[in-house]
Amino acid sequence: MTPTSGQLLSDATGIIHRLDVQTSGYIFEIQLTSNFDLADYTFDKDQKQIILYFDSALENNLGEIIIPQDLLSGNFMFYLNDQEFFPKVQSNEKISFITLNFTGSGDNVVKIIGSESLVGLTEIISNPTLPLESIPNNYLMWLVLGGILIVVVVCVIIIIRKIKK
Repeated sequence: MTPTSGQLLSDATGIIHRLDVQTSGYIFEIQLTSNFDLADYTFDKDQKQIILYFDSALENNLGEIIIPQDLLSGNFMFYLNDQEFFPKVQSNEKISFITLNFTGSGDNVVKIIGSESLVGLTEIISNPTLPLESIPNNYLMWLVLGGILIVVVVCVIIIIRKIKK
């Protein structure tokens, strides 16, 4: 499998992981293509960081991560097993493309810290019960008219049944 940057991964493997990060009412997709397995991940919007937990059977590890700029951007700092790490980073206005290349089989942890997170986005607060004043006036008017119509129809049916008796 040939990943996005055109490099061949070690052992010609390319596991693709699509990570859905849900935060502040938005869903962002991070894409990881690697020759190691992703065991878990977390995103902390307050710390502006993504933590990736890897399990590798190989000594030489190669991975490519695509992170949306809306989720995490700016000047990045990277830590591999709590040691500062300097992967290759390429960015444009939409994504950051990060190439991880490191040694070490077994469990590994990569921490990606950005200087900016959720830039230009307003937090969406979901509330399953809307207060009456949040319903637009025209919907409220239709609800009232519908209620009146139902009452009128019920009254007419009752009157017609009384007349037929």
